[in-house]
Amino acid sequence: MNGPRDAGPQSAHEQETAVSIDLAARRAGLFLIATAVVSVLMVFARVAANADQPTLLESLGAIAQNRAIYAGSATARILSGITLLVGAWFLLRTWIIHRRLATLLVPYLLAISGVVTAFSGICALVLASSASADPNITVTGSIEAINVLRWLTGKIGFAIAGLAILVAARYQWKVGGTLRKIAPASAVTGLVMQFIWMDAVTIMHPIVGVAFMAWLLVVGAMLATGKTERHFRSMGG
Repeated sequence: MNGPRDAGPQSAHEQETAVSIDLAARRAGLFLIATAVVSVLMVFARVAANADQPTLLESLGAIAQNRAIYAGSATARILSGITLLVGAWFLLRTWIIHRRLATLLVPYLLAISGVVTAFSGICALVLASSASADPNITVTGSIEAINVLRWLTGKIGFAIAGLAILVAARYQWKVGGTLRKIAPASAVTGLVMQFIWMDAVTIMHPIVGVAFMAWLLVVGAMLATGKTERHFRSMGG
């Protein structure tokens, strides 16, 4: 971007464009932070609803007894998907992406994760509205299908977000500075997020979830404060 002494119609336009794109980075950071906050609320509400039972019938009974709490968790999951999608949308509009200093793959993967996560929340919301506490009720095939979709899309959304973090780690290392310092943690976080498919390491899932929330907060804060941009500018961006 040209300095103040290069003033002129063209450079002024470039500066105005750069400012608007810088705002996109700030907003992307804020929405990543919002994703982390809403996701934490979603987890607390889901745990409070006690919906993870050995069988679907028992889970539906628990959901029926804590319908409002579980519905709140489902709504928070939808919102977390939406905020992640919007954050990715703003990332695509940053000058860092426009100048191909970082890959389009990260915001695209985050956007896909957001859409899939929101759909998982919609499935959970359907379960909340249709659950019954009657132990003699027959679980219909459609409810079983919705539950499978909720489970599957939840894991897919989480795994895809992990892939985005893995890809981001490479560029964080390349840029240097603080980004290089957090790149190894990003790589490890993105990798272990793929373990969401392995029931044998279920004990790790809460820890991995916390690591993902921490990544959203740290990277979101760096974007929101302009620190990420300063690192990219220092490498000739």
